[in-house]
Amino acid sequence: MKNLKVTLIGFLCLSNGMVSLAQQPVESLNKLLKDINGSLRLSVKEFNGTTLLSEQIFNKESLQTKTGNWSMQFKASSVLGHPEVMDVSTSFRLNSGIAKASAVSVSFDFSKWNSENYVLVPASVYNGNRYRAIGNSYSPQYPKDMYYNPSVPLTISNNPRLSIEEGKASLIELQTGNAATPAMCFFSKKEQKGFIVLTEQMTKLGSSGLTIVENAAKDSCSFSISAPAVRKLATGFGDFHLSGDKAPDWKFGDEVALGFKVYVFNASSIPDLLKKFMQVRKDLSGLNNPRNILPMSKLFEVATDICRGNFVEVPAGSFYRPENNKDFQLGWVSGMMNTYPMLALNDKKERDRVFAELDFVVNKLQGKSGYFYGGIRASGEIIPEKMSPDFKPVQAMVRKNADALLWLMKHIKLIKAQGYGKSVKPEWENAAKKLAAAFARTWNKDGEFGQYIVPETGEIAVYNSTAGAIVPAGLAMASDYFHNKEWMKVAQDAAKFYYHRDVEKQGLTGGHCGDISQDADAESTYGFLESLMALYYYTGQKEWLNRAEVQAALGATWTFSYDPIFPANSEIGKLKSNMAGAIWASIQNKHAAPGICTASGDYVFKLFRATGNLLYADLIRDIQHAHAEAVNMPGHLTTNNLIGSSMERIQLSDAEGKGSIGNFINTRNSWTETNGMLMALEIPGIYVNMDRKKLYVFDHVKAQILLSDKSGITLQLTNTTGYDANVSVMAETDKQAIKPLSYTAFLGWPKVKVKTGETIKIKVNPANGLTVL
Repeated sequence: MKNLKVTLIGFLCLSNGMVSLAQQPVESLNKLLKDINGSLRLSVKEFNGTTLLSEQIFNKESLQTKTGNWSMQFKASSVLGHPEVMDVSTSFRLNSGIAKASAVSVSFDFSKWNSENYVLVPASVYNGNRYRAIGNSYSPQYPKDMYYNPSVPLTISNNPRLSIEEGKASLIELQTGNAATPAMCFFSKKEQKGFIVLTEQMTKLGSSGLTIVENAAKDSCSFSISAPAVRKLATGFGDFHLSGDKAPDWKFGDEVALGFKVYVFNASSIPDLLKKFMQVRKDLSGLNNPRNILPMSKLFEVATDICRGNFVEVPAGSFYRPENNKDFQLGWVSGMMNTYPMLALNDKKERDRVFAELDFVVNKLQGKSGYFYGGIRASGEIIPEKMSPDFKPVQAMVRKNADALLWLMKHIKLIKAQGYGKSVKPEWENAAKKLAAAFARTWNKDGEFGQYIVPETGEIAVYNSTAGAIVPAGLAMASDYFHNKEWMKVAQDAAKFYYHRDVEKQGLTGGHCGDISQDADAESTYGFLESLMALYYYTGQKEWLNRAEVQAALGATWTFSYDPIFPANSEIGKLKSNMAGAIWASIQNKHAAPGICTASGDYVFKLFRATGNLLYADLIRDIQHAHAEAVNMPGHLTTNNLIGSSMERIQLSDAEGKGSIGNFINTRNSWTETNGMLMALEIPGIYVNMDRKKLYVFDHVKAQILLSDKSGITLQLTNTTGYDANVSVMAETDKQAIKPLSYTAFLGWPKVKVKTGETIKIKVNPANGLTVL
């Protein structure tokens, strides 16, 4: 029998003559924890405000305090054939008396701790955040020693972290609302083991607490989960504020339960922990329930309508406004990215506008070195980035230059694939060649790409970080297009470097956003996945696919694995939105957002196609559906702005105050609209494997296989949304699936219209296309 559970139960009462078994399940869990020098501690904590007054520990199933009598029931279930995991639940009850300002806690205490252990709290803590921290605010100014310094240590904003100072104890206090998955994890290189504890978002007492305490000697550490969270300080965007948490008063009969899954498993590396996490991250919460509310074709329609209205002609030039003003920002948040779906419309007016923006970018923003400046005001003044009064040369983000190379190449490829190859201007190609050459020179000189560069000279102004995460993808594309083998070598060498230094050794990538320090962030994580899949596409070498699987697992740590409970009276709560798939920004910017900044994530789909692993399909499906939940539509108002608009806040934490939880911001962000358009464009609505007779639905329709024979596969499609859908279908055989998917493959996907409320039947055959029956 598979997955047979053996459950051990510790009973509550002693007075009724029942035999106490509490120690047996506790010892069973302690046996699992023994391999990592761990043990369990169950306790009741009393507070004065948020100051801990006392902790009373359960040594058996009852506990007598000065004011009351507590009982505890402990259950632990092992799964036959899976010795590395246990299902655990603990209930606490006040049997008599009172307990003022009290919380209950389950702690995992680890002796023989090593400060080199990799510690992870998804979306909040990576490698313990054990790095130099600066500032006490959002996007703090860099100190002088960070400029033109190849030895600069990785430097983060003022976030919860384990200490780097000798002889200093550490305290990380979070609530489950700070995590993409309510979990705490670590990898021990010395023990060759990994540890994961999954818990629930909340109990009836509210959000639970996630606390990590390390002693001054750094040889012991505790991971604690409490009901409710009682933190002295809550973390903000690079700072801290008084939490306002309050432990409840208990009276006779009050009780609460905490549920967990605990994993202790063999692991030889940080990637092993990451892959294990991706496999199990939904094990406690279960499969989530994405809602079909907005077909991808309708999303594409309304978002491109907004973009049409954003084209401006100003003294600096002609372009689609990237944000809510007329200044232009290259890359990162939409500049020369939102042009791509407009080009895909294959509409002459929009194509001419896209060409005008390409002209503007290459003529106005490229510096002498080949690198681009990061932005320009409508008046024509270059916008400097991350400047210091001690250093005059104007700087630009490496991330924006990586975007510029990638998207220049993608535009050129799409123009040619659409049959307009003669329209590709030599100036665009020359700009791409100059930029690729600049990256190659920097790599050959410095062995990295840095975080900020000087477009005039090509010098790295700020070193370190993974700001160059997307560079290998752009270089690989340029190498293939311009037949330059050196650039492909640089792409591969750089990808190996970042994978080894940042992913394997630190379990994070970061410094990719313009508003953070070198903090771990989701954008570099998914951006580096773009590069790894690009190298797989151009080389066909499985080593890149293997690295991509690890990187996708790292991406999953940033992505809601479950549908969080938001306050019932909040905007998200009222809409009953299911937000599994929303992506947290960075360890500084403590909120999730709809979609990847700024990409479709088609590389996640490509990874699914190349491996057949449904976890990757689930990941990008979740991301797309969470994005749709944030789109402003009639009867589903989010931004209170334009129809089809969206914005970047899906806030489960109290980083911006408890009143911000579950509430959107009444504005719009072009980048979230852009990645929505890109998902609708570059991810098929339905994917069908003809040989395996399997399908996966990414669009907001229902589909099932009715019949499979020599003539093809018959599908039934149902559209339950309030909008007509035009669904793209990608069907292929196993043989076809072996070949990596091209960047413009979406041009060949047939589409079928399914009206709102309609059910239709279609026949799919890769050789004959798609037929409506």
